[in-house]
Amino acid sequence: MQANERARPLRVGVAGLGRLGRRHAQNLAYRVPGATLAAACSPLAEDLAWARDVLPETRPYRDYAELLADASVDAIWLVTPSALHAQQIVEALRAGKHVFCEKPLSLDVGECERVVAQARRFPGQQVTIGFMRRFDPSYHDAFAKVRAGAIGRPFLVRSQTCDLNDPDGFFVRFAPTSGGIFLDCTVHDIDVARWLLGKPRATRVFAAGAVALHEGLREFGDVDNGVAICEFEGGKLAMFYASRTMAHGNDTSSEVIGTAGALAIGRVPRANRVEIHDAHGVRSECTPTFFERFEEAFLAEAQAFVAAVRACQGGAAGTMDGSAQGATLEDALEATRIGSALRESLRTGQAVTL
Repeated sequence: MQANERARPLRVGVAGLGRLGRRHAQNLAYRVPGATLAAACSPLAEDLAWARDVLPETRPYRDYAELLADASVDAIWLVTPSALHAQQIVEALRAGKHVFCEKPLSLDVGECERVVAQARRFPGQQVTIGFMRRFDPSYHDAFAKVRAGAIGRPFLVRSQTCDLNDPDGFFVRFAPTSGGIFLDCTVHDIDVARWLLGKPRATRVFAAGAVALHEGLREFGDVDNGVAICEFEGGKLAMFYASRTMAHGNDTSSEVIGTAGALAIGRVPRANRVEIHDAHGVRSECTPTFFERFEEAFLAEAQAFVAAVRACQGGAAGTMDGSAQGATLEDALEATRIGSALRESLRTGQAVTL
């Protein structure tokens, strides 16, 4: 890579400008040193109108193929529907782009395997899947403590993703393309569990669920509250809880238990360290959504992606492996494999052997 190429910002094109895509776009445009948001793509006129207002220096595209044809774009940032991820990653690689893609890699295990195989043909291009919890300071600190032997040998993870209830029914409208609660929500907890436990292979899962509030989910075989158990090789275990119906806000937490202690991450889902004392008692405010809870993690993962691409361009290994916090494509494949098995267990009421 020439010196002038190293000096200029990484030029990124975002595809998908929904609620999360807009957050990523603003981060890349204004908050990630070494990157610039060069282009934004959406088939929806209202999304492009938003981009013109908020991101005036960004070139708009309605068609993904046109974005890929833009030779000035170095990297593609995918925040599109999950069912599109696999093919869009492959197309971006073939167009010579580096790729960041929001989780999951795909809703289909076979498609995940296809992406992993295709990516091996492009070793000079960075591909990252957005498991941002690895970049959250608290999760990263817990991971470092586990690696250092602070709790002995870790053997059990309990982890949950619980979203603020949305009475307007967003999750019902999203259900046809979400892949279900385990592939949409618990996939983060699956990745965290494997990360903290040393990436063991899953051997058997069992899942159950209930519809507590959102009756429209039944039509799609989904639930708004789900629980699951995952058995791993070597006697390691994980317990998961996912919910769409929290009254108090986003409540994401994990616990890793070892032979000499335990670590709890985010057990009290507070927005800050302020305690309110009034006639209702003593309480703290909760983070309303995962945007606020993981705002710092979203920024850190973007910075890490830019650094990894720079390493690729400089001829060094640019992978975001375990030591660099990020999940590999193989990690993303395993998260989908386990999430799909949980979805099948929920459907059949039977344990699923992997």
